[in-house]
Amino acid sequence: MADALVALPHADPGGPDRSLIARGIDRLSDFAGLVSTAALAAMTGIVVYEVVSRYVFNAPTTWVTEIGTYLFVAIVFLGMAPAQRANAHIQVEVLVDALSPAWRAWLEVVTLWMGVIFVAFAAWHTARFTFLEYVHDARDWGLLGTPQWLPQLPMTIGLVLFASALLRDIYQLRPPAGTVARWTLPLAALVLVAALVAMGRSDWRIPGTRFDWGTVAICSAILVGMVAWSGLRIAAAVVLLFGLLALLFYVSRGTSQLWLGCLLGLTLLFLLVIGVRVAFAMGLVGLLGLYFLLPMTQLPVLADRSWTSINSFTLTAVPSFVLMGALLVRSGVTSDLFDALVCWFGRTPGGLAHASVAAAATFAAVCGSSLATAATLGSVAAPEMVRRGYSPRLTYGVVAAGATLGILIPPSIAMIIYGNVVGVPVTQLFLAGVIPGLLLAALFMVTVFVWGLVSPSAIPAGESFPLSRKLQAVVGVLPFLVLITAVLGSLYLGIATPTEAGAIGAVAALAMAVQRGRLDWAGFYATLLETVKVTAFIMLIVLGASVMSWVFDFLRLPRAMVQLVTDADLAPWLVMLIIVAIYLALGCFIESIAMMLMTLAVTFPVIVSIGMDPVWFGVVLVLLVEIGLVTPPVGLVLFVLRGMSDTVSLRDISLGVIPYILVMLGFIWLLYIFPDIVTWLPRTVG
Repeated sequence: MADALVALPHADPGGPDRSLIARGIDRLSDFAGLVSTAALAAMTGIVVYEVVSRYVFNAPTTWVTEIGTYLFVAIVFLGMAPAQRANAHIQVEVLVDALSPAWRAWLEVVTLWMGVIFVAFAAWHTARFTFLEYVHDARDWGLLGTPQWLPQLPMTIGLVLFASALLRDIYQLRPPAGTVARWTLPLAALVLVAALVAMGRSDWRIPGTRFDWGTVAICSAILVGMVAWSGLRIAAAVVLLFGLLALLFYVSRGTSQLWLGCLLGLTLLFLLVIGVRVAFAMGLVGLLGLYFLLPMTQLPVLADRSWTSINSFTLTAVPSFVLMGALLVRSGVTSDLFDALVCWFGRTPGGLAHASVAAAATFAAVCGSSLATAATLGSVAAPEMVRRGYSPRLTYGVVAAGATLGILIPPSIAMIIYGNVVGVPVTQLFLAGVIPGLLLAALFMVTVFVWGLVSPSAIPAGESFPLSRKLQAVVGVLPFLVLITAVLGSLYLGIATPTEAGAIGAVAALAMAVQRGRLDWAGFYATLLETVKVTAFIMLIVLGASVMSWVFDFLRLPRAMVQLVTDADLAPWLVMLIIVAIYLALGCFIESIAMMLMTLAVTFPVIVSIGMDPVWFGVVLVLLVEIGLVTPPVGLVLFVLRGMSDTVSLRDISLGVIPYILVMLGFIWLLYIFPDIVTWLPRTVG
């Protein structure tokens, strides 16, 4: 993650104008956060009500799926502004970290303005989209027949508030000098809104060009705001950057598919390298493609993709499992779990390391997030291992590797998103991940054992515990084990869908935290808000990827890639080798979920064309994503662990995790040679 904006130079001069602008935007963001947390609580509550009503009273509802999905839309879009305020949106920092503080702040402002451009266009078209749904009285196809503009309204409001949050950060980084400059942008925004409202439903196209007056109005307002708030140099840099990209896309229209594919891919990588947030980079590539590469501009796709990519009941499982994991961490039961495993592994060579892997696998069975698993183990297991004499490299290497199990052992947020994108049943993916997850955990333990043989000084002698202590430790984590059984049992027995299982687990984790006296109202709200922020930044990446993939599909680039592979007549193993190499290279620089989403439009059709099972590829892709989570320089798990320790360097963590990366790579080829490791369980249970 980027450092907090307040840590960058150009301190805010203060004053009543500044206070009014910044405080006003902050209060709006706080209110959006409050509404989105209320929506999260309501969504979780009604999903649990549906399960109870259906299986206890045999009275299934007709409204929970629709209302739950609409609440999820509100959670995502209204959560974007609070996520931006917390600086939660992901960016690649390879170049940014190498710059001096002054240049870093300058580039940060430029990239934030690029984000404003994308969000402004998305907000305009979602507003038009929502208004047209109201005018035509469009209704949902569901049983409720809900007027579509009602659930779409939070989408528009959320994007407007998101743009405001971006502008607030721009203001904080380089505050404008003088009252006139400070109030120029708010005035330009009001004039822009008035102009767009006056245009209404009409495109107001400029004859003989690809442009329309709405685009001119948005770009003019942003230009005025940039000059007033950030100065001529930054305004010129943004105009030059965006203008050159627009010109390049315009002159490329009608060229070969090979060149178009390279153009889209290289533009995306360029934007990522200079520090544009991942979601904005994909969205901007999609925006430029919609405007300049198609026979006619298709900007309304921004609204359609914003709605359809998020309006999915399957995706509501994401906040449910994130919330469950956060509540379990707050309950303190994860610490008890680690203590119990330490007792049972006792004198086993490397017992604490084995306990860390086992704790990671167990926590992964209810969490679905590698970052949450890393944060838990980094605060519980790592300090204890170092204190007892384990080498820092072994300690943080095994903790980082164990954390990756969070997205392989079901439930898995990455699998939920993959299944939703490619149309594979999530329950099949969850079943497919069980055996590989357990095998990989076992291989991590073998790696610890081998490490101890090669370097005995890295692992101190174990400590034995009496049987009474072991049994007492097990009693302390029985509620946790019951929770795992309830969540996974309800899922695999067909009692609950993934979303319902996550909601049941979240409510059970809430009860556990309250029963243990570890949660008050303030803590509960903070947990809900943190879940909203995580959900918002993940789903913003989904949105940006959806816009970009639409352009890829329209230009038939996936089909061209499949044809290229077919004509080359490459062996399937060679195709897999190329795909693995691409993901490994991308994983060094790009956040894992974003990497998955930005590539699936091309890699999935290729995989299907060479006869690979989509469920099998889902597990392999998650393994590749796992490697990306622990691969420097962008491995997020590495940064999480580094941020939780003042004594270990990022270099030591990176060196410590290398043996486990090699194990995961070998495991991928084991799955290629023996695909039944993945497919046997879903095929048997299904």
